[in-house]
Amino acid sequence: MVTLYVVFRLKGEWKQLKEDIVIKLIALDMDGTLLNNQHEISDGNRQAIKEAQEKGVHVVLSTGRSLQNCRPHADELGLASYLVTVNGSEIWDEKCELVERNLLKSDHIEWMLELAKQHEATFWAINTERNWHNEIPEDLHNVDWLKFGFNVHDDATRELILHELKAKGEFELTNSMPYNIEVNPIGISKAKGLQLVCDRLGIEMKNVMAVGDSLNDLAMIMEAGIGVAMGNAQETLKKAADWVTATNEEDGVAQAIRKWVLSE
Repeated sequence: MVTLYVVFRLKGEWKQLKEDIVIKLIALDMDGTLLNNQHEISDGNRQAIKEAQEKGVHVVLSTGRSLQNCRPHADELGLASYLVTVNGSEIWDEKCELVERNLLKSDHIEWMLELAKQHEATFWAINTERNWHNEIPEDLHNVDWLKFGFNVHDDATRELILHELKAKGEFELTNSMPYNIEVNPIGISKAKGLQLVCDRLGIEMKNVMAVGDSLNDLAMIMEAGIGVAMGNAQETLKKAADWVTATNEEDGVAQAIRKWVLSE
């Protein structure tokens, strides 16, 4: 009985501590989070973000997408803040000037390309100029690479590829969908990118609310003061999060902002 009392008391104190956190920065994943299944920003999400910005809260897109594929959405929202792109491989400031870039070795890109062919997996890759899907430039060693990805729907094959990637000890491995593998340079994550942003803005990570749905959001969900998983998030993320909101089809981002930032 004493043990149960302590557990319930600690849960109550945890809830109060979380509710006492003042959120100064909102970090939003895009696909499966900010965007609905039509890859659009809902009116509900747009309005909640607008109200948060009017309150003086920074809103940062923290995404696996490249700058080219996320900036139009930032402009649509009228964001004038940092962008964490390609899972943290690139950080951009308020003027969209590059702050930091972390590259994959071209030898590793070549090796992963062969790995994809060996296991008959479709793939994509992002360099500093564009995205590539199931093709790669002939002069791949003369290009700066940011991320490589595998699409593998067969669980056993995906595990084999993961095993070989892990054995290299050179990569940060996550996903943006249960059937894919995303590869960044080791140590690179959205959380690390957000820490850099916070340092530049004079904000502590405890004053960040991070919202996401996939494993490439896990580090920022765990390190933020408030980690929010979408209702459509992978189970690992839901278990790690402080709170689970509605799905990306139900304005889950807006609900999280209204609860933790606008205190409605």
